[in-house]
Amino acid sequence: MSGTTPASRDGATSQEVVRPQDARGAVTERFENPGLVPHRHRMADVDPAAAKRAERQVATLFGISAIGTLLTLVVYFTIKFDNPNMSFFDLLARTRLSTEGLGIGLFLALFGIGAGAVHWAKTLMPDEERVEDRHLLRGSDVDRGDAVGILQEGAAESGLGRRPLIRNSLIGALALVPLPAVVLLRDTGPLPGNSLSTTIWRAGMRLVTDPQGRPVRPADLRVGSVVHIQPEGLEKVPDYLEEKAKAAVLLLRLDPDELDPVSVPGSYEGILAYSKICTHMGCPVALYEQQTHHLLCPCHQSTFDVTQNCKVVFGPAKRALPQLAITVDADGYLVAKDGFQEAVGPSFWERG
Repeated sequence: MSGTTPASRDGATSQEVVRPQDARGAVTERFENPGLVPHRHRMADVDPAAAKRAERQVATLFGISAIGTLLTLVVYFTIKFDNPNMSFFDLLARTRLSTEGLGIGLFLALFGIGAGAVHWAKTLMPDEERVEDRHLLRGSDVDRGDAVGILQEGAAESGLGRRPLIRNSLIGALALVPLPAVVLLRDTGPLPGNSLSTTIWRAGMRLVTDPQGRPVRPADLRVGSVVHIQPEGLEKVPDYLEEKAKAAVLLLRLDPDELDPVSVPGSYEGILAYSKICTHMGCPVALYEQQTHHLLCPCHQSTFDVTQNCKVVFGPAKRALPQLAITVDADGYLVAKDGFQEAVGPSFWERG
């Protein structure tokens, strides 16, 4: 039986703790510090030709990054998708070519800078191991001065001043690499302008049912009824889906005596029209509780009281639903008196 694994009384074995001993066999209190492994110089540390070769390799990687950036821009601007006569298979082919080209270009742009920086640090920057004992966080003025000197020494050891090839190629690569992000982000769509604050509702525009497109007379609505509404002619506008998302309206009929005085000027014989877009996150407010006259957003349970001009009575929404003022035209159909007097939907930075 081993002397380091004696048997216990119950027959099990346990590992014996062996404490370190010095050369005389006496047990020591703690392990001795083994120190640092002897420093091994790199080829670039002892051979100027190797250092120059490493410098050219780093500059080449930075140059590859610049080429990748330029390739990304060339692919983006030369592969077009706006040809109306393009077949479906041509579109697929161009989409694949564009995706592959952008992917390769962005890979080279980012990989070149990353690999160049790593290779620079591994081959040319100092790699001596240094040991510094821990001390109080706030050092003396002498120590603080030494820290500034160390930072200055590190900046000098990076070799930017002595290696203009690396410095200039790095500056060129870093100056070019943000360009694809600027171009791609700018092409996510046209600037919104005031489109978020306006809808296609205009004075005299008829209210028609969604999706049937049937104009509505006051006699078609009974007290307590709700109808989903869109503006007449909506299907003819260029940006149909975007405009419909902003112009969606709920038409409700209440007893005129239950209306809030603020909402009366925009109503017609107890009929009210409010934006269907929740002012919290833009979900459709499509649930109506007839007994309480509450409109409920199913996404986050924001609740609006129709008898209080759609004031928020519960939930995270902070603004009432905008009212669309309505009247009737010469043929007796419900029409808008004017557009919304405020932006519909959630708040946004430029909202006035």
